[in-house]
Amino acid sequence: MRRRSFSAALVATALGGPAPLHPARAAQPVPVGLIAILSGPNAAYGIAIRAGAELALASINAKAARPIALIVEDSGGTKDGAINAARKLIGRDKVVAIMGPTLSNEMFAVGPIANGRGIPAIGTSTTANGITDIGPFIFRTALPEADVIPVTMRKAAARGCRTIALLYANDDAFSKSGFDVMQAAAKAAGLRIVATESFGSKDTDFAAQLTKIKALKPDAVGISALVEPVSGVLLQARQLGFGPETLFIGGNGSNSPKLGQIAGAAADGLIVGSPWFIGKSDAANQAFIKAFRTRYGRDPDQFAAQAYDTMFILAAAIDRAQAPEPERIRNALLETDYNGIMGPFRFTAHRDPASTAGVLVLEMHAGAFRIAG
Repeated sequence: MRRRSFSAALVATALGGPAPLHPARAAQPVPVGLIAILSGPNAAYGIAIRAGAELALASINAKAARPIALIVEDSGGTKDGAINAARKLIGRDKVVAIMGPTLSNEMFAVGPIANGRGIPAIGTSTTANGITDIGPFIFRTALPEADVIPVTMRKAAARGCRTIALLYANDDAFSKSGFDVMQAAAKAAGLRIVATESFGSKDTDFAAQLTKIKALKPDAVGISALVEPVSGVLLQARQLGFGPETLFIGGNGSNSPKLGQIAGAAADGLIVGSPWFIGKSDAANQAFIKAFRTRYGRDPDQFAAQAYDTMFILAAAIDRAQAPEPERIRNALLETDYNGIMGPFRFTAHRDPASTAGVLVLEMHAGAFRIAG
């Protein structure tokens, strides 16, 4: 099957131009599932993902003779919730593909189900090691942390950091995988690890771990966890006297506007790697931001941006497949050649993002991220 490029020009056209995705589509909607965290402490991720996907879909369906019917299920951020959502989508709704779920923990539970039924599942925010090892129907558009965290560690070394302490949540796959990557990346960047401390993702008291770390006076502290516990760590660290001389480094879980909303000034100075930034000035990105603000009355984040591009990638694959059959869609996904708001995108043979170009280091300042100096 011939590869066809799906580019940022089409994204811009879809936001306001006349060209349809494929004029020959029949009228029957194609059922596609989305599993996202829409309730509970980590709902900010899933709400952003749903918003990005629905914004893209509105553009796609406005021009398509055969629309996509997006069926959204709330996982609640639990493995059982994600499993139940996947079973509903596959068994009841007969979806031909699934976007999500949100967390790597959830994908490790849902992936074997989707893969076993031959349904493509595309993680837009699943960054842990081993995601695509689940099977040949599991894809992801999110850059693995193994491709992003080394960039932030090199930035820390360039700023003069020589020692680092690591903190991580020890009860979820995403945070543990992120810690493993942080540990290896810190060593590769020439940073000496002086302490390793762990906590539970629902913990609210980090004083014991932070007191031990503070006594060692590390130049940097890396935190691998979701945004709620990261915010708690930062708030308590400032209370215990950690000042701006200590560089805090987050993983992908920290890359959310919610960090500034919860932690406020305590988050100032934290750096995190990101494949997307609202300040990117290219036309496709600025059109996306404008459309997002118009529809939702707020700014998008990385998770909304990744879901937006993923919806276009999946729609193009369904279009190329010429029939809404899961195996044909899977094969068409492997032929992806897309240029959108995240930049050029293709899948590797192992169904991971092929390009790691364009990773930015962002710094929290006054409740918002900016490009780190």
